[in-house]
Order: sequence, then structure tokens, then C-alpha cells
Amino acid sequence: MVEPLVFLNDRFLPQSHAALTLHDAGFVMGATVTDLCRTFHQRLYRWPDHLARFSASCRSTSINPPLGDQEISDRAEKLVKHNSLLLPPGRELALVLFATPGPIGYYLGEEGGVGDGPVTFGMHTFPLPLARYRPWVERGAALVVPGVRQLSAACVDPHIKMRSRLHWWLADREVQRLEPGAVALLLDTEGAVTETAGANVLLVRGGKVISPPRARILEGISLRVVMELCGTLGIPFEERPLALSDLASAEEMLLASTPYCLVGVSRCQGAAVPWPGEVCRHLVRAWSEEVGLDIHKQILGA
Repeated sequence: MVEPLVFLNDRFLPQSHAALTLHDAGFVMGATVTDLCRTFHQRLYRWPDHLARFSASCRSTSINPPLGDQEISDRAEKLVKHNSLLLPPGRELALVLFATPGPIGYYLGEEGGVGDGPVTFGMHTFPLPLARYRPWVERGAALVVPGVRQLSAACVDPHIKMRSRLHWWLADREVQRLEPGAVALLLDTEGAVTETAGANVLLVRGGKVISPPRARILEGISLRVVMELCGTLGIPFEERPLALSDLASAEEMLLASTPYCLVGVSRCQGAAVPWPGEVCRHLVRAWSEEVGLDIHKQILGA
């Protein structure tokens, strides 16, 4: 087969044959939990961590896939093994998991309401778009804080990785009007720094890496790797609330995310941030040694 496979509702399908129904709660209610894992050398990286986070999101939302962790892992490995064969040399995959409450019968004139049908569970892959991240490696990322605020933890637990993301769309549209190409960095309802739509944000001050408290943000797998690497390299790591004023005095700012691992920030709120940063270089070098390839060189060569 020369087409990627997809796993959807306990079946492997050609990607072109995979579809969700119009009455799936993922569409009707925006009720979807998800996770994304990347490969290195076409093997899933930190897969147990991603699967554990996905499973925790499912438990928190009562959207429970019909398969256990080992069954999900077996099918994920099969997808990656098959779909990697379709990649050019040196390319990598992203694997997406998702689950929704399933079909809402009455939306298509059928029996049943929300949660009455089987859960929709799927996995698919796509070639990791490394070239998309090249400008951030070459020139650093730009951050802008929009008027849109992060969802309150009183409404949705920030540890749930989900696709109910209209607020991120609105934030991005506002930011693109202010500074095209920049990334939206959201504050919470109390004015504390949280994260971007796809990355954890860290700053460096006095040689110390500082993160917003993990209890108040999505606990990124890449953030966890940064913490581990800081421990290995002897770089102090601290969690504490960060205000917008803290960003103005940062010696470095970093974005940590699964697809590109770690990049530096060169502009925040229209002001220059010291870039490239020495701490970022140390961390990327150590991360590259861990995975057995130069992460930024791979991105630049894509």
C-alpha cells in the first residue's frame, strides 16, 4: 500500500477512507481530547509519557477509549512502522491520538443522545513539517500577548489536552493583525503568563530557567525533558508565577514543544529579547545527544 494508514474505531483504514460522521460530538460540541507524539529516527519519542497524558485527559473528561494502553501502543507502533516507509530519508512523523464522546444520535434523526453511543477513538500520522519551524531556528520566535485570556481552570482543567480551541483561534487572529508571523502568548484571568497554543514558555534569568507553575498550565512532555536536562547540566530550574513585566527583563526566552523540542524567542511584545541564548544552545545540544541527531540541524535541512 502506498497510502498512509489510519486507525479509527478499531479498524486500520487507508487515510483517504477515514472520516467522522456529522453528528460526532467532536464536531457538535467540540469535545475532543488529544495528544501528539513525534518520532526520532522514525521511532516514537517519549511515547509512554504522551500516552499517560492522553489517558489522564480521557479520565478527566469521561471520554474513555475502548482499548487499553497496551492495545493502543501496539496499534500506534504498527501505524508508525507502515507510514514511515512512505517517508523520504531523514524525515519524521507526528502521531496524533484523539477521542470524542462519539455520535449524538438525534443530530441525524437517530436514537440516542450525548454519551449514549460508543466513544470515537482514532490515531493518524503526518510527516512532521520541520520546514515550518525553520524561521524560529534561524531568527527566533516572536511572541505577542493578545487581549484574549486563557480559559479559567474553574472551567477546564489546564492539564487536559483538548481541541476545544476557539479562544486560541481568536487569539491568533488578533496577534496576526498586530504582528504577522508572531505567536500568541496568553495570560490567565489573573494576568499571569501561561503558554502558547503549542508550546510551554520559559524564561532565563541569572542563569536559572523559570517556568510558570505546572499546576496552572498544560504539563508539556518537552517541558519535562527541559527539567531533566537542566538537572543533568546543573542548570537551576524553578517554577513560579510570571507576570508580563517578568518577560521584559528576561535574559532569554524559550519555547518547548514536541515537534521542534526547543527554540529561542527573539522578540516579545515588539521588544528584542537576547537571542541566540547560551542556555538554549546548551539544552538543545544535550537534547540532540540524547536522541542521537542534531535537532536544529534536522530542522534547517528539511
